Amino acid sequence: MRTPPRGRSTAQLLADFGHDLPTKPEPDRPGKEPYLFHESPRRGRRRPGRGWSPARTPVVQYRMTSDQAAAWWPFIANPPLPPTGAQIGIDELSGGSFYADPLGWVLDDTVPVTNPNVITFGKPGGGKSTNTKNFATLMMDFGYKVFVLGDPKDEYEPLCRAFGVQPFAVGPGMSARINPLDFGPLGDGWDTLDRIEAQRRAGIIFRRWLTLIRGLVGSQFVGEQRVPFGPTDARVVEAALAQLTGYLDGHHTLHVTTIPALWQLLANPTDQLVTECRYASTRQFLDETRLLRDALGQLVTGALAGLFDAPTTIAVDWTAPIQSFSLSRLEPLGDEAMGIALTCLSSWGRAMREIKAPGDLRINIRDEMWKQMRLGLEAVKSLDADMRFSRRDGEIQFVVGHKPGDMLTVGESTSAATAIAKELLNLADLKILHGQDPSVARELADLLELGPIAEHLMADWATQRKGRALWCVGKQIYKVQTVLHPAAAAFTYTNQAIDGAR
Repeated sequence: MRTPPRGRSTAQLLADFGHDLPTKPEPDRPGKEPYLFHESPRRGRRRPGRGWSPARTPVVQYRMTSDQAAAWWPFIANPPLPPTGAQIGIDELSGGSFYADPLGWVLDDTVPVTNPNVITFGKPGGGKSTNTKNFATLMMDFGYKVFVLGDPKDEYEPLCRAFGVQPFAVGPGMSARINPLDFGPLGDGWDTLDRIEAQRRAGIIFRRWLTLIRGLVGSQFVGEQRVPFGPTDARVVEAALAQLTGYLDGHHTLHVTTIPALWQLLANPTDQLVTECRYASTRQFLDETRLLRDALGQLVTGALAGLFDAPTTIAVDWTAPIQSFSLSRLEPLGDEAMGIALTCLSSWGRAMREIKAPGDLRINIRDEMWKQMRLGLEAVKSLDADMRFSRRDGEIQFVVGHKPGDMLTVGESTSAATAIAKELLNLADLKILHGQDPSVARELADLLELGPIAEHLMADWATQRKGRALWCVGKQIYKVQTVLHPAAAAFTYTNQAIDGAR
């Protein structure tokens, strides 16, 4: 038997180098149609450009549902969100428009969010403030009103003036005075209330005041420790406020009081107050409340002097599309004074919104909130309460920060303040993450359990162009490029101070 020759033929050799010998075409077989599809070998056809592989590539197979696939490969395009609310920009994973509607998402069972709060992080200059103002402006078309609870850098003044609103300026020598111990609408018509309704409203008012005083007192230091505020201090403050307003005596009309008036009463207590607080004598009262009085006195004569220590002198038009309080004039006084101002404005703003008409939807912008949180545990609790009640009140709490370290440095790593600050991230189901330095992007990815792909996008993709951000809607992540209308670009611009450097 003749052994067939080993090796490749000349035709095969030429084929390997891209040259095919001409062949005689075979006649078509009658009665059969030509094949449209030809099965290729597993290793491909051994020709240039045909994808031939000398070894078999192992293929790992996975079986899962489409909703599970988004968790393993999160930057495969997530299901699109409903086209409701503000049209923010472009979803770069799907190529479609991206809409933001926090309260609408809460009402939609197909969107994995349970609260409408927003927290945004981003390094300066990455479009964080512009995106915040753009979101607020677009949501006004859907009936929302914007309330800026303290503008430390006066960034929202151009936006206010664009809507014909003059922001209130708070600072030394300014005419605007805000009393954080205002009753708000709960004090209206007090003489017509029955006993049960009067008790209900009084409970709300005094709890709010007690939260404020606890936060202000806790912001002061004795050495390296913050001033404690225990149950006895709370009883003393509540009894003093009840006496100052006339509630303790059952008056039909309540009197507006102030923090300096509270301090003066504690320094010169009446016999009625001493008895109500269960002290044996005035001397014991003064001895036991010395630390409380000194902390309040430091506030009245220091950071609060001339700012939040007198009756309110402004009238706010709550029907206007936006209202803002400019605090830039407090910048020379330091971060503590700014934090105290933000705390007072937060309490006052909450009082003004205790009673409102159904459908009165608001976006409360809280810029530089870390300055308030660094006042201590009670200040963090105050913000925590606002965010927890946002769903009930029909409000969106929009917290603006630079990096998570701003929130997590409110105390020791094991302190209650730090623990509550971490929980605040869970009270905001919508997180907007702009460009960050690699170390901060890593911190955010670990804290929010986003993974290495999100970390890389924050440190690379989001830093390459302003307005880029990852929008975390519950567990769904979207790559969004903000697109500004030319009119919006004019009053969201924040680089006026450095334009002359060009």
